[in-house]
Amino acid sequence: MLSVLCGLATAFCWGTCDFIGGTSSRRTGAFFMTLGTIGSGLAMLIPVALLVRETPATAAGWALSMLAGGFDALGILLLYRSMTLGRLSLAAPLSALTAAALPVIVGMLTQGVPDGKVVAGLALALASVWFLCREDAQGPVEPLKPIHVWLPLLSGSCLGLFLILMHSASGGAVLWPMVAVRCGGVLVLLLFMAAGKQGGGDWGALPWRMVLLNAFLDVAGNGFYIVAGQSGRMDVAAVLSSLFPGATVFLAWLILKERVSRLQMGGIATALAAIALLT
Repeated sequence: MLSVLCGLATAFCWGTCDFIGGTSSRRTGAFFMTLGTIGSGLAMLIPVALLVRETPATAAGWALSMLAGGFDALGILLLYRSMTLGRLSLAAPLSALTAAALPVIVGMLTQGVPDGKVVAGLALALASVWFLCREDAQGPVEPLKPIHVWLPLLSGSCLGLFLILMHSASGGAVLWPMVAVRCGGVLVLLLFMAAGKQGGGDWGALPWRMVLLNAFLDVAGNGFYIVAGQSGRMDVAAVLSSLFPGATVFLAWLILKERVSRLQMGGIATALAAIALLT
């Protein structure tokens, strides 16, 4: 039960992060908002980790966590890129579904196939991830091109590897793996900046109060995900965490008064059924 609750808490934190990041990035640019969030999270975590005096991660744990952070940052950048190339209605759900499916496959291979109710819950949760990210088609649809498929698949693969590696690297620790994850993410983003591949934006326009709130929620979400994986199965924790679009859709409806599509309503209903089976 703790694994389910922590997985849902992760989804809420990450979904709220997406809402804050998405609305704030319209002025500052997605790259700078992402870098500001990850960097601020790192600054928050280091003093807490030193104060708590948690057992430091091993060299292998640091390497895996940094690799996980690098995949996370790369997955986010690839997702933003796929969204700018058109077919937004395909990019987000395909990336999210791939990210959720990879830990399920790895979990079943390493931890065995769970009982029937859990398998049914996982299947419904994966379906709900797809529906939550979909919107009713409006206007002319751009013809499907190979890049509209492989770029979200690559993004989702990176994000799925982040979930797998973060679980593997955490062991019994929580704080230091999250520090290492952010070190890897910042390193990848700085390399993109050095290569001149960052998106447009303005450091001075960053809304720092929102950046700090986003960083706190991102850190909290990572912590909840680690605890969810430590107290239960990785595949269940990863799939429940991947329900974060539900929180984003809800906040957009509540605050921005955006319309919830019929597909998204179906995704919410499917997610509730999945949660009932997984608990």
